[in-house]
Amino acid sequence: MNRARIASDAGFSQDAPGVNRDEEGQPPLWPGAAWSKETPSPVPGHYADPNLAVVDGRYLLFATTDGSPDWGATAFHAFTSTDLLVWEDHGAVFDVRDSSWASGHAWAPGYAQANGRHYLYYTADRGSIGVAVADEATGPYIDSGRPLVAPGDFDGVAIDPAVFRDHDGAHYLFWGNGVAHGVRLAPDMVSFDPDAVVSCVPEGFREAAWVHRRNDVYYLSWSVDDTRSEDYQVHYATGSAPLGPWRNRGVLLSKQPERGILATGHHSIAPGPGPDAWVIAYHRFAIPDGNGYHRELRFDLLEHGADGGLKRVELSTAPLRLPLTGAASKSTRANGQGGG
Repeated sequence: MNRARIASDAGFSQDAPGVNRDEEGQPPLWPGAAWSKETPSPVPGHYADPNLAVVDGRYLLFATTDGSPDWGATAFHAFTSTDLLVWEDHGAVFDVRDSSWASGHAWAPGYAQANGRHYLYYTADRGSIGVAVADEATGPYIDSGRPLVAPGDFDGVAIDPAVFRDHDGAHYLFWGNGVAHGVRLAPDMVSFDPDAVVSCVPEGFREAAWVHRRNDVYYLSWSVDDTRSEDYQVHYATGSAPLGPWRNRGVLLSKQPERGILATGHHSIAPGPGPDAWVIAYHRFAIPDGNGYHRELRFDLLEHGADGGLKRVELSTAPLRLPLTGAASKSTRANGQGGG
């Protein structure tokens, strides 16, 4: 298992040779006018579709391994951090080829903790959703033995699973491309009642439905457009229950082409330190020359407005550093670990 530690003040490996720093000890910025002040991802390499949670005093991150034609990765890595800046790569913790039914295209992982175990929900074979189980958050994960959602079970394409835990401890699975689906998971976390699935098509919905809760307001957010488009972005809606109905509230996260930041989407939301600190994780085209197959991860603050809405995300230039300290490190407000 690769446990190489990553120094990510600007996305460079601690051991990477040839990194020349300036007089203040800072790594060089990417060249080029549009991105001259931008820094790369704090998680080096090409990754996408981040699922961020807080577990056992650490940020826990799963993502799609990017950089291959047609999104052809087969395995998921787990990463942990205490501050969003320095990340430990725990290596590949699950390969879909180790299941009895899937052969490849490992995309868009989701995560939940329940029953004293850890659950990794994942897309495989371009349109099925499975779930693997582990005793430790960083794996290894063992497949449950069958698809949780198979092709043709519901309208749209079965990709992009995400799990939300409500205040009463109930867990809800969300997924879909073209149509968003949501359902309460059974206590075993690997099954649900298909007749209880609630489906909807939010305005502009493409994929990557995500739900979190703050006080009595539920927030559904989703990606709009195609991940290969520079206009890929996140919209959101609010409601009074985990499965809606939903009131559209507009754009949450979008590109800033004047800075060279494009295709900001497929996000997740997790708690930060303090009673009302939140983090949004997302991917964008890698800077400076990325595209829909070469994406990188970023983290920024998510702010809730006094009117119950969400403030549009301000895209930071330097990577966000947000240490988990004290009681905040034990928070379980994160999607997949709670709803706030």
